[in-house]
Amino acid sequence: MSYKEELLTEETIDIKKYIGKIIANWYWFVLFVFITLSIAYVKNRYANPVFAVSTTILLREDNKNSYYDDEMIQSLQLFKQGANLKNQIAILKSFELNKKVLSELDFGVSYYGVGTIRDHELYKPANLMVDYDTTFSQRYGIPVYVTILSTSEYKLSYKIFDKNSDRKMLFGEIFEDANFKFRILIRDIEKFSIPDNDRIFFTINDPFQLAASHAASLGVNMYDEEGSILTLSIKNHVPAKAVDYLNKLTEVYIRNSLEEKNSIAKSTIDFIDNELRDISDSLEVTENRLQDFRIENKIIDLDKKGQALYEKYQHYETKLAQLNLETKYFTYLRDYLDGRKDQDIIVPTSVGISDNLLVNTIMKINELNSERLALKIQTVKSNPQLELVSEQISELKRVLKDNVNNLLETNSITREEIEEQISFLDKEIMKLPFNERKMIRIKRKFDLNDQIYTYLLEKRAEAGITQASNMPDAIVLDKAMARRSAKISPKTKMNYMIALAVGLIIPFLIIIVRDFFNNKILSRKDIESNTKAPILGTIGHNDKEKDLVVVDNPRLSISESFRAVKTNLQYMLFDDNKKVIAITSSISGEGKTFCALNLAAVISMTHKKTLLIGLDLRKPKLHNNFKVSNDIGMTTYLIDKCNIEDIIFETSVEGLYFTPSGPIPPNPGQLLETKALSKFIEYARANFDYVIVDTPPVAMVSDAILFSKFSDLNIFVIRQNYSQKESLELLNDLNKNDKIPDFNVLVNDVSVQGYYGKRYGYGYGYGYGYGYGYGYGENYYDDKPVKKSLINRFKPRFK
Repeated sequence: MSYKEELLTEETIDIKKYIGKIIANWYWFVLFVFITLSIAYVKNRYANPVFAVSTTILLREDNKNSYYDDEMIQSLQLFKQGANLKNQIAILKSFELNKKVLSELDFGVSYYGVGTIRDHELYKPANLMVDYDTTFSQRYGIPVYVTILSTSEYKLSYKIFDKNSDRKMLFGEIFEDANFKFRILIRDIEKFSIPDNDRIFFTINDPFQLAASHAASLGVNMYDEEGSILTLSIKNHVPAKAVDYLNKLTEVYIRNSLEEKNSIAKSTIDFIDNELRDISDSLEVTENRLQDFRIENKIIDLDKKGQALYEKYQHYETKLAQLNLETKYFTYLRDYLDGRKDQDIIVPTSVGISDNLLVNTIMKINELNSERLALKIQTVKSNPQLELVSEQISELKRVLKDNVNNLLETNSITREEIEEQISFLDKEIMKLPFNERKMIRIKRKFDLNDQIYTYLLEKRAEAGITQASNMPDAIVLDKAMARRSAKISPKTKMNYMIALAVGLIIPFLIIIVRDFFNNKILSRKDIESNTKAPILGTIGHNDKEKDLVVVDNPRLSISESFRAVKTNLQYMLFDDNKKVIAITSSISGEGKTFCALNLAAVISMTHKKTLLIGLDLRKPKLHNNFKVSNDIGMTTYLIDKCNIEDIIFETSVEGLYFTPSGPIPPNPGQLLETKALSKFIEYARANFDYVIVDTPPVAMVSDAILFSKFSDLNIFVIRQNYSQKESLELLNDLNKNDKIPDFNVLVNDVSVQGYYGKRYGYGYGYGYGYGYGYGYGENYYDDKPVKKSLINRFKPRFK
């Protein structure tokens, strides 16, 4: 067989081994699957369900007005063409927006139904509605229990710091104490009912925490990376509550964006209205004066010369009035810049100023102000983008301030020139008749005020049209609806699948880990792979109360296994002079005394005179099996307190003699080195066919090694699933000693299926023999299965 084939064979054996262990430990799989499926059932049955609700909005990419292309109207547009999606996502998730949304919803109080295992949230219950005083310092998050007694009365109770408060109240009656101030009303009298033994409790929510939690739990995702559609989603135990929140959020968001977009138009209208109020008073006064003058002096109009001078005068007065209006606007800009305000600036086209540098600078500042506002809404404390935008705004304001100062200086020079022209015309008018001069002055003021008034009315109308024609930057594509909600938790099928997988994986891992860390000898392979010592045989498990099974129960399979070991011994002790067999183990509890007792008995049953010696001087037990006193024995002989014949006792088993250990001495090791022991062994060789010696464990004391020089055959007892693999290293070290006979392995307490991997029955040390399990030889032995209860059958498996 090649090396590759050997590896493949070993892997196949390992796989078969684990498959066998899985089959043998099926009860662990059943138990864990039952436990995990039970946990999954409890979770699915009693966990509060969580639903996901979503809505979609479209952000407009082109925000131009469709009906008016006037320069002033286009300059009033707040936002850049195409919404900044990241900024809009930040606005939607902002604390301030969510706080405003929740202030318009009935989310200040949360209602819950008291259940046997879990409490479930109620949304707008028909039986009650809590109206609390927002100006009072309420205790947030404290459960207040309500038990409805009748259509007019209820019982109220709550507990704070181990202090209970109980009171009967009437619906509509105000409850007030140090912690609360509210009244409870019936929300819907038509749907009102008195529940049977049901209680409701409510908590008043902290508005700041409520806004923060909703902002944090709101999910805003791009529907498509290349598009401008946003999907808004939120999870909640009550779908209707989530629906109301999302629909109100989109409503407030669209309303806010429209209000912000109309803010410049509103500021422009307010500015023009202030000017109109001043002009309208002057216009009314001059109109009355002109009318009164014409009536009193019976003058309808001016002559040609007076009309020519009036038209020139009116031309310069109109220019001067426009300059005054522009000066007022420039003064407003200077005050704005000196005041370091962040609100949007009134566009210059609203007062007839068409300076391109001024218009472009102001529009750019307005755009950056909007962008900075969106960046400020984000929760990041230090944002490099925000700092960059702020620096751009500061630089543009510096440029704007220089431009305004230059424009004010230019206006001042132009005003002086116009005033000089008006002074010249005043001198020419003085040459006219008195009545004409006076009418020119009155008519001049009236026409000037009328023109300014008409101009301002026109600009106000344009601003009003802009405000009325503004469209929101977002529209709702799909409103949130409860029937479109999706249950996301608990996921019933997935929980059962996970539970089943975990229930199968855990015991499998336990088997692997237990096998990895298990250092006990479990199978024949563990022995053969760690030592070259021959295996003398295997002994099955003794489930009888007495240890001498070969005598009391000769037809048991375990008795047959001892007979098989005796047969194997004949091939190893072929010389008649080889009679002494020493039996030991690594530690106590491996069954060396049990094996020595039954091996001696089974040999004596073949008409061989056999002596069983108890040489475990430190922990003697053999005398208990024969009901012989341990007052005298090997120790008393070795200290010369008795003769050999005094310590050899005949037993009830024909041909079997027994020498007890005797009283426990203080120096067992020294006694085994005396000449008396050698003399005793010589006597035993001369008078017995076989001598079986039960010696102490070799890993604990050296007594067995000291005696091994007298033995012809050494047996090293290993107990399946008890002895450690390190004991085989000790066995190898002992076999390296050329001065003592090699040790042979006897495997005790064998579970055949676990030892061989297959149920072959009891072999003669090699895994084959009687009772193969194939239908014949079934009743050869008297082994009968012991009937056990279900609990007793499973109890050993969980040890």
